[in-house]
Amino acid sequence: MTLHHIGYVVRSIQESLDGMTRSLGYHCSTGSIFEPIQRVNVIFLSPPSLGPQIELVEPHSEQSPVWQFVQKGGGLHHICYEVEDLSAQLDRMRAIGAGILRKPQPAAAFEGRRIAWVVTRERLLLEYLERDKQPWFGEKDRKSTRLNSSHANIS
Repeated sequence: MTLHHIGYVVRSIQESLDGMTRSLGYHCSTGSIFEPIQRVNVIFLSPPSLGPQIELVEPHSEQSPVWQFVQKGGGLHHICYEVEDLSAQLDRMRAIGAGILRKPQPAAAFEGRRIAWVVTRERLLLEYLERDKQPWFGEKDRKSTRLNSSHANIS
């Protein structure tokens, strides 16, 4: 299990992007990606060297699951781990009393890899992302694939 990203909910990606990149020293590594199942727009920020990304999450409409959260100010939302076996990880979480909020489903932001949402008894919101089965030959290859994805709306 590897820490993949930390999700941060904002009212507007456009309005938050400069401040977030300046504060963190991160750079924007994707264009805006619409996630139809979650009804959000997301963009990923990457650190100057290896490390987890920051996902800025913006509600696409009032029907978005994060709409109420952003109305209260937004902020730190979830932690995402990349896992080898998504089903086995969900079984482990059920065994310790965590609730599965959303069963595995493909995510536009991750080229169709499946994600699942879990909440622990301590009210920690976790996203699990199945590890990519295709080897990437470098960050440049990954970035260009993500940027050229048919689901990405580059703004």
